Amino acid sequence: MSGTSGDEKALSGWHVAIDRFLAYLAVERGASQHTLEAYAHDLRDFAAHVERRQVERPTELVPADVSSFLHALHSRGLSPRTRARRLSAIRSFCKFLVREGWLPQSPAEDVRPPHLPRLLPHSPSVEEILELLRDDPDDDLLLRRDKTLVELIYAAGLRVSEAVHLRLAQVNLEAGFVVVTGKGSKQRVVPIGFYAQERLRTYLREVRPRLAGGKPTNFVFLSRRGRPLRRRHVARRLAVLARKAGLVGKLSPHTLRHAFATHLVERGADLRAVQGMLGHADIGTTQIYTHVAIEHLRSVHRKYHPRG
Repeated sequence: MSGTSGDEKALSGWHVAIDRFLAYLAVERGASQHTLEAYAHDLRDFAAHVERRQVERPTELVPADVSSFLHALHSRGLSPRTRARRLSAIRSFCKFLVREGWLPQSPAEDVRPPHLPRLLPHSPSVEEILELLRDDPDDDLLLRRDKTLVELIYAAGLRVSEAVHLRLAQVNLEAGFVVVTGKGSKQRVVPIGFYAQERLRTYLREVRPRLAGGKPTNFVFLSRRGRPLRRRHVARRLAVLARKAGLVGKLSPHTLRHAFATHLVERGADLRAVQGMLGHADIGTTQIYTHVAIEHLRSVHRKYHPRG
């Protein structure tokens, strides 16, 4: 990616460096449009802050500038998790600047991240999932599509972005698996069970052709106009399903993914296998579900042990 001389780098402003970093993410790392937009937003906010500190070029950046930005985010009321995400973006950007010769070392590496409370993720119970997926003869095409989407996310632990970008060629109902394109364009194969296979088969046969309306498209999940679903649309539609099932405030695409992992671990699934199905690069990300399983065991013990 390097193609800028040392003198040019010393004179280049923030927008040049950020644009080059985004191009690197897109071309060499295969970052999605959603990821690129998130990085662009976070880094431009950072650049605006340091420019107010008279840091006009990336070559002038020092650790105090990064710390100052985190303090400013705290003053603006941003959560520790959001501040940690911003710092992560800045660290990735600074590593790129070092690699490309803009900086001798990263000024963000030793900046202490905000403390994050290790919260156990909420997930719907098995009974709540079953209520959510209960068939109703009055369901229209969109509700049938929505329940198929919920079934698949829960069956395979998909991220919402993975579900809405799923293509027909990635679904193998005969063998019972889907090929998922996850973060960094990495692919993984995830099995799906009988109920998800049957619901998908019915959706593809009876619902999807009517939504497509004859338009050529290879996306699995379509809007009423035959276009691919969007992430925001999925969240709104799940809110409708949640109201119908009496689960207001308890349901989102991510809680379904949590439910997938939680219910597997509670029933003794190997953590490495769950990691592979979720597409986690680091086993540490998956290990939070061991805490969920322990909490489940504690609740069972309290309920059934005579001296619990």
